[in-house]
Amino acid sequence: MPTTATARVPLGAVGFVIIGLACQEVGASIAVLLFPQVGPAGMVTLRLVFSAAILLAVARPRLRGIPGRSWVIITVFGLVLGSMNLLFYEAISRIDLGAAVTIEVLGPLVLSVIVARRAIAWLWAVLAFAGVALLGSGGFHDLDLVGVLFALGAAVTWALYILSSRRTGEIIEGLGGLAIAMAIGALAVLPFGIAQAGATLLHPAVLGLGAAVALLSSAIPYALELIALRRISAATFSVLMATSPGIATLAGFLILQQHIGWLEAGGIALVICASIGAVRMRERREPEAAVIEEAPA
Repeated sequence: MPTTATARVPLGAVGFVIIGLACQEVGASIAVLLFPQVGPAGMVTLRLVFSAAILLAVARPRLRGIPGRSWVIITVFGLVLGSMNLLFYEAISRIDLGAAVTIEVLGPLVLSVIVARRAIAWLWAVLAFAGVALLGSGGFHDLDLVGVLFALGAAVTWALYILSSRRTGEIIEGLGGLAIAMAIGALAVLPFGIAQAGATLLHPAVLGLGAAVALLSSAIPYALELIALRRISAATFSVLMATSPGIATLAGFLILQQHIGWLEAGGIALVICASIGAVRMRERREPEAAVIEEAPA
């Protein structure tokens, strides 16, 4: 039976989630500005290395006692995490930030539709793909095929991230599993970063901006979201996460001067509505389920 729970959602907790999302997209925008110096792979390397260092320092996971089977799961999680970030950064090096995030959201959205196992759920998927079609017809300035393919790859790996994150969370409580996986992901992308950026990765200014991206894209959002999740339901959190394409578009406009037209805005709105609809449908079936989870990208 419908309730009035949404009227009692703490506005402060909602603000924490929105601020966290804004920090993420500001971090992604700074990363784009660094692409001429270090390239997407170099930027991903800096972001994951600093993020891993921060998480390891905070979580201090115990490596001893983790069985071999668990290491396989955590390693897969780390490789998925590294791949997701690399694909996303390659995407935003070719297409606008708002377009990339909008396409990337298709991953968790389609996953939520599949998990729902209801025919009506596919209506949300159709609505989302209609939104992406509007993006293409509207003509984002740099919406080239390669960039779209990278964004779709990021969408697939985001869905895999959700599955592997939950599996890892069953093995190691708290941030320990994520910290270890982040370190594995950093090691996995390190050769690509060195090949693309070389010694530029060690330039003091580049290191400083890389650390800023890691703080904005990982440390600050994680902290704010952990605080928020103590005050709001996972379902409400998921609905708020569904607004990420709109926030990414705004960040791209304000920081990167990436302009959008009415068709692009309509496409983004359709994807956001589809994401929220899928979350609400899932919430009615499993009130405490989190359908769309944050991707550290």
